[in-house]
Amino acid sequence: MTQAPPPVTPSTPYPVQRGGAPWVPALETALAEVIIGQRELVHGLLIGLLTGGHVLLEGVPGLAKSLAVSTLAKATHGSFARLQFTPDLLPSDLVGTEIYNAKESTFTTRKGPIFANFVLADEVNRAPAKVQSALLEAMQEHQVSIGGVTFKLPEPFLVLATQNPLEQEGTYALPEAQVDRFALKLVVDYPSKEEELLVLHRMARTSPPLDVRQVVSLEEIQRARSAVDQVTLDPKLAEYIVALVQATRQPAAAGLKDLVGRVQYGASPRATIWLALAARANAFLEGRAFATPADIKRVAPPVLRHRVIPTYEADAEGLSSDKLVARLLETIPVP
Repeated sequence: MTQAPPPVTPSTPYPVQRGGAPWVPALETALAEVIIGQRELVHGLLIGLLTGGHVLLEGVPGLAKSLAVSTLAKATHGSFARLQFTPDLLPSDLVGTEIYNAKESTFTTRKGPIFANFVLADEVNRAPAKVQSALLEAMQEHQVSIGGVTFKLPEPFLVLATQNPLEQEGTYALPEAQVDRFALKLVVDYPSKEEELLVLHRMARTSPPLDVRQVVSLEEIQRARSAVDQVTLDPKLAEYIVALVQATRQPAAAGLKDLVGRVQYGASPRATIWLALAARANAFLEGRAFATPADIKRVAPPVLRHRVIPTYEADAEGLSSDKLVARLLETIPVP
């Protein structure tokens, strides 16, 4: 493995320390007061917060996906909006609409809940295609169109969406173009016996749970994002990232002949970008000014699992996206 590059220059907004920024440990503590266990979920949400990447959470109902997102939003000083996606939802319910004033014969723009720093799109795969299209513009362009007029969304802008597995009744598969806009896909699993016992003691009461403390401002989040950009990524690690993504499209060329005919769609170049950004953010959270192969391997599953689509043959053999990604990480040589 190559020698670690020198730390970033003293102009870095935050000093290199455990947790990456003074507010990170406080934020983790605030989340832990409400969310029991689910360490990978909390870690993924922090990566999304530090990179500005939208996050998709998948799991069966009742696993505190919505609670985790709303808790993260409350711990910041940014605006927060929650939208329950349903089959009868209209694009205007999301982005807003024009209201006609008959007395003055004028139109007034009424902005929708999308105009917030943190938008919780709850059960996003229950909405119809037109609503998905409206959300896609907001996620990609950070702007929406109302009555032919374009409106910029507030910064930072982050969509944190939850979805139920496709086997659940009333769900629709998200379009590939929209799924690719999510930087990370986090899979939320059932808690352990010990964690579920803690959930029972903390939540099985009529009084509401503890209020979430606000521990970080929008300005501090922006400063931390600038620090993430300063984290050094060695050129050989950049080549390693490209090799991983290329292998999802051409497994035979990467020595993965057993995966030929098992991958329907490989990862796009957007996956390359988010692998690098997420690896830098992981290094930042661990208090390092440089990324390592371990950072890339840590973030590869949430970055790639929704971008590597197995074929029907792979599904029949039990080869899920996560297993395909694991094979890549086992085979591609680490610098």
